[in-house]
Amino acid sequence: MVILNKKIIKEVLHLALPAVGEMILYMMIWVFDTMMVGQYGGQIAVSTVGLSSEILYTLLNVFIAYGISVGTVSLISRRLGGNEKDFAEEYATLGLLLGGIFSFLISSTTFFASPIILKYAGAKGDVLKYGIMYMKIVSVGMFFHMLMNVLNSILRGGKNTKTPLLASVIINIINLFLDWVLIFGKLGFPEWGIRGAAIATAIAHFSGFVFIVIYTAKHSQIKPRFKYINNFSFKRCRELIKLSMPSSFQEAAFSVIKLLGSVMIMNLGEVSFAANQITTAIESVSFMPGNGFAVATTTLVGHKVGEKKYKEAKEYVKTSTTLGVLLMTFCGVMFLIFPKFLISLFINKNELDVISLGATCLMIAAVEQPFMGIHMILTGAFSGAGDTKTPFIVSFISNWLIRLPLMVYFIHILKVSVIWVWWITGVQWIIQGVVMYIIYRRKFHN
Repeated sequence: MVILNKKIIKEVLHLALPAVGEMILYMMIWVFDTMMVGQYGGQIAVSTVGLSSEILYTLLNVFIAYGISVGTVSLISRRLGGNEKDFAEEYATLGLLLGGIFSFLISSTTFFASPIILKYAGAKGDVLKYGIMYMKIVSVGMFFHMLMNVLNSILRGGKNTKTPLLASVIINIINLFLDWVLIFGKLGFPEWGIRGAAIATAIAHFSGFVFIVIYTAKHSQIKPRFKYINNFSFKRCRELIKLSMPSSFQEAAFSVIKLLGSVMIMNLGEVSFAANQITTAIESVSFMPGNGFAVATTTLVGHKVGEKKYKEAKEYVKTSTTLGVLLMTFCGVMFLIFPKFLISLFINKNELDVISLGATCLMIAAVEQPFMGIHMILTGAFSGAGDTKTPFIVSFISNWLIRLPLMVYFIHILKVSVIWVWWITGVQWIIQGVVMYIIYRRKFHN
């Protein structure tokens, strides 16, 4: 039986719950877009927003959210734990500089190369036509969203997860209101459908960025400062990149395989693709407890490692993992009890084939939830301790040597039902969770 310290539970929840809420709300931007355009335009609209969003968020996650941002949180938290505020601000500055460079490159590439990217992703006909339009518009907003993500990581490194949560609330309110107005043509605005969803998302992201910039400049204990760019340190920049790269590669190992899987599934037909995209959108919400507790774990472990209090760091890991896995298991139970209801929220009620197929996929996805939580939160623990290589190696092996070969054989070659995609994914997450737990116990047994 796991015994948890009440004081540590309170401290973990103080950081984790706002982070969970923030990430759920960011994911809800994609979910609301998919849900509303699905009610507006059915399978074509769901496929368009689903594929375009998946490409954009893959690039965001690989280079920013799980790359530069993870390295920035880890370094800032450890420096603050060691009472080295100047070094923490230097890493904050370098993180924002690198994040700005990558954000510009990613957003400009997706804007100008959207036709090529979507064609290679397998988009055809109306999905390609509307996907190009959607991706170009959202790419502009994504530039600001990526910069905001780096600024949020600076705040998290200083144990502030409430302000990023507030920013996500602002973004969702704006996005949801503008989705309703611009997709369906309310309050005298034209009925723009998919174009309206894209404009709503771009405006919402820009608004959140403005809010975080103002807050950081006025209230943050750690601020990016121009003097660290003027006195640029290649040594510290290399340290940030060295820590960020394995984390980026880890996310790439997952996201690229996921994207390749979407391309294979598209060849199974529009019903299969729509069912998979809706299931993915719903399951993505269940990721958020794991990601939120991982953020808290990275910050708390980083501070305790900086203070050289390693026993307390392990207590934070145990508490975060227990609470996060319980929440994700609860999500899995919901998938088992209400699968058809959840799927039907995203598509017209008369799309019975999509609802039935998606419900089966969602029930299978329930199995992987606790193992996914273990992997995510322990990844946060390793990152807080300055080890981003171990989670990358585990993720690389499970994705490229297990998931991809199985996907190619069953989906690309045999072209079996999309249901097999979710069985394969479940096997992958079970392996990742078990292996990460074993490695953690061996590395941190003292």
